[in-house]
Amino acid sequence: MAKDLIPNPESPADPESVRGPLTPEQADKLPHIHRLLLGYYGQPKPREPWDPLTQFIYSLLSSRTKTPASQQVMRDLERIFRAGPGNWEPLRDASVSDIERAIAIVTFPEQKAPRLKQALEQITARVGSLTLDFLAKYRTEKIRSWLEQFEGVGPQVSAAIVNFSTLRRRALSIDANHLRVIQRLCTVPRADAATTETRLMRLVPETWDAAMLDDHHTLIQLHAHTLCTFADPKCAPCPLLKICPTGQRNQAELHLTNP
Repeated sequence: MAKDLIPNPESPADPESVRGPLTPEQADKLPHIHRLLLGYYGQPKPREPWDPLTQFIYSLLSSRTKTPASQQVMRDLERIFRAGPGNWEPLRDASVSDIERAIAIVTFPEQKAPRLKQALEQITARVGSLTLDFLAKYRTEKIRSWLEQFEGVGPQVSAAIVNFSTLRRRALSIDANHLRVIQRLCTVPRADAATTETRLMRLVPETWDAAMLDDHHTLIQLHAHTLCTFADPKCAPCPLLKICPTGQRNQAELHLTNP
């Protein structure tokens, strides 16, 4: 049962999550980025959170897949397999080949289909039914530790589940796009996604709730897709140029080659 796998919700917080005092400059790092992006792109459309299990399925399948394809796959899965709100038993009970056909447009469907089916079966076995609603009574750190027991669920996916779903917890889902923007800005020392999230969360203002963190992530994602792209970043019109060492270097190099 789930109660055997998740420690007491009142257990002490992970020391890594404890934040020391910040300098005024550190405390304004993320708010300043947020203000600049908000001024350029406008307020993101509010999310309509899914239940945790639906978000689990989406996040597991959307890794390395463009958002439109991921959203289409969820619509297809709901049409083919979903028996009603929160009822994903038909998806759990489908054959791996049927699931793979239904998710064919995501990256690595041959890996994700058996992984998804196994995860849904394991949730059922551990909890007694196919639901993740029970996670709401646990501390965020414990929820994420439990989720990360499943194959394919790392810090990025667990953060997405706890932040984007109706659990609505404070977390930052650091995917490749988010990591690229943060590394170019030199907001925190260069590191992997998990370490970067830990460091960024120390900079998150106490007043930022889960929805605000969701908005911030959405703005970073939009920026990564619009201007701060992987192969051809458009630094000249970037609203973050004045605080971006990478952008300033790119512009200086451009002026040297095109005086």
